[in-house]
Amino acid sequence: MTNRFSETRSASLYIAFFIAAFEAVLFLILWLLYGFAPLWLVITLSGLLFAFSYFLSKYAIERFVYQKIKLIYKTIHDFRSSKASKVGKNESLELVNESVLEWGAHQRTEIEELKKMAAYRREFLGNVSHELKTPIFNIQGYVLTLLDGGLEDETINKEYLLRTERSINRLIAIVEDLEEISKLESGELKLIMQRFDIADLSRDVVEFLEMKARKNNASIIIENQLDKPVFIKADKKRMRQVLINLIENAIKYGDKEQSKILVRFFDMDKNYLIEIKDNGPGISEENMPRVFERFYRTDKGRSRDQGGTGLGLAIVKHIIEAHNQTITVRSKLGQGTTFAFTMSKS
Repeated sequence: MTNRFSETRSASLYIAFFIAAFEAVLFLILWLLYGFAPLWLVITLSGLLFAFSYFLSKYAIERFVYQKIKLIYKTIHDFRSSKASKVGKNESLELVNESVLEWGAHQRTEIEELKKMAAYRREFLGNVSHELKTPIFNIQGYVLTLLDGGLEDETINKEYLLRTERSINRLIAIVEDLEEISKLESGELKLIMQRFDIADLSRDVVEFLEMKARKNNASIIIENQLDKPVFIKADKKRMRQVLINLIENAIKYGDKEQSKILVRFFDMDKNYLIEIKDNGPGISEENMPRVFERFYRTDKGRSRDQGGTGLGLAIVKHIIEAHNQTITVRSKLGQGTTFAFTMSKS
């Protein structure tokens, strides 16, 4: 592929050679037929004719080929005039070749990215549709039951109204989470940076989730081996949201018999590393790259039974990245999962 232009130039030389040779041979044949000049003069004139025809044909062919290639090149990339002026025609053709190949590779990469984005968009729209459809159909079923006479039946009317309320709250939660992700991505949501102790904030979150942890037979342990306050500079409200999402996620998917969750802090020079570790079933290797995608669930059936919108980890990732920090996940099947993120020291 990289030698295409060199091959084109070689072909043009062969064509020019054959044209010149044909004219010289034709001239010799005419002399043999009519004998109108001495042999030495005919040979001399044939040689001159061959040389003239060769260079004329070579120039015409290369000129034609080069101009056509140059036209193609200009549609892809502007000529680097300073470089082109310093090199000969052959080098310019090589430059054209390199640029065309580079452009082609870039276009292929862009096409692949567009295909991936299109596939992701289709999957995302399908997920949104599914997540919204479930509570909407539930509400529709409850309301129709009440309208068909259930409203007068005291054994079911209140229960169905409560179920309708839960489905409505789920719809509201999904819409609010989608709106928050949209604001985070567009930069509309401004962070209010302040200095606070994230270890102390973690204790508040654990206390807030105590009832849910007890219900799921989970114990949450905060290990601050630094033996000092862990002061960071961040948006306290958003960091509370991050901790609630990660710890609540660990409560939901921890070991069902005895779930143990660890919240740990590590000193990382200019940052602190915060880890939330559970002893649940873990995440398979093929699911790991998609953990932070919206609505993506590693366990389709059980995840929906556990509640939530499927947007929690996506929101967490956006909040951490809005602080110019990173979040990672480590997991092995049967060995639990660890989410870890960094925060700037204060």
